[in-house]
Amino acid sequence: QVQLVESGGGLVQAGGSLRLSCAASGSVNSINLMAWYRQAPGKQRELVAAISSGDSTDYAESVKDRFTISKERAKTTLYLQMNSLRPEDTGVYYCNYRGPYSASNYWGKGTQVTVNS
Repeated sequence: QVQLVESGGGLVQAGGSLRLSCAASGSVNSINLMAWYRQAPGKQRELVAAISSGDSTDYAESVKDRFTISKERAKTTLYLQMNSLRPEDTGVYYCNYRGPYSASNYWGKGTQVTVNS
């Protein structure tokens, strides 16, 4: 089992910044893929950014050059630095962990990000 706890969400004006954190604990495997997803009201959950255990990253087109995903040295805390925020970035942001086995797929409870215009 892997437990994920997100923090750092909040209310911000358009053009502002936020930094989300996700603390992972439990049976965290060194081989993994961690990611941030978001879900806006009435919309499906979508991938925002992902980072592999080898530190390869991938971003949704809508957030490229504005958001940065990273992990701290011990690789048990995931971050999402969000700059130049837009109202369309509003939603609940979820942390996701996937280990090397198909059953190893865990979600945090989410943190709300609201961007006012």
